[in-house]
Amino acid sequence: MLAKRIIPCLDIKNRRTVKGVNFQHLKDAGDPIKLVCWYAKQGADELIFLDITATNEKRKTLTSLVKDISSHINIPFTVGGGIREEEDVELLLSAGADKISINTAAFKDPNLLENFSKRFGSQCIVLAIDTKYEKNEWWVYLNGGRIPTKIKTLDWAKEASNRGAGEILLTSMNHDGTKNGFALDITKKISENISIPVIASGGAGKLEDFYKIFKIGKADAALAASIFHYKEIEIPNLKYYLKKFHIPVRITI
Repeated sequence: MLAKRIIPCLDIKNRRTVKGVNFQHLKDAGDPIKLVCWYAKQGADELIFLDITATNEKRKTLTSLVKDISSHINIPFTVGGGIREEEDVELLLSAGADKISINTAAFKDPNLLENFSKRFGSQCIVLAIDTKYEKNEWWVYLNGGRIPTKIKTLDWAKEASNRGAGEILLTSMNHDGTKNGFALDITKKISENISIPVIASGGAGKLEDFYKIFKIGKADAALAASIFHYKEIEIPNLKYYLKKFHIPVRITI
């Protein structure tokens, strides 16, 4: 069985790491370079770096910061925010990113997933889905959770998988920043209905939450932000906890 991955996420605004609750009330969480160096030493399996206002502000991701990050760490990292064209992907991969994450642009033009995967390989194309539970269903939201759609999350995940996405980054807006646990039901449903890996995001608050998202939610990786940024949970302790409960993880320290 493949090892489950633990992935810290850095949401970036104005070149600073920020964190909020339910995609709102953002607060400063530190210098991104210092954080990524800490996570690399802690044994993080990967990092995800999201320029969270790039799409809404209609601008490109901060390529210079990507270069800085790549020069400081030797673990894989994914970059997202404002990616719309093949040249955006090429620029970020050349700057040192291992994968790119695309959200709103792919929803508006699903052909991008096919084009990107054909040129760069599906292994480096992560499709991010921001989802919200309302009216007894999980729905896709765009532009950093600002714009609702009428498309069900499972339907979009299936289509994205068929079109060439190599991985799904699933963030529950209902759970984001609450520390009340991941969205087990929709994560499990997507994991069981597509053949590509699913990264669960939103709601991590305690060690048990990670166990549940792997055991019940069937996720391939679990992402968290504030609990790692503020050292409420440290990655080595989390991995030893998971190993004790027979969840396969990669331990380096």
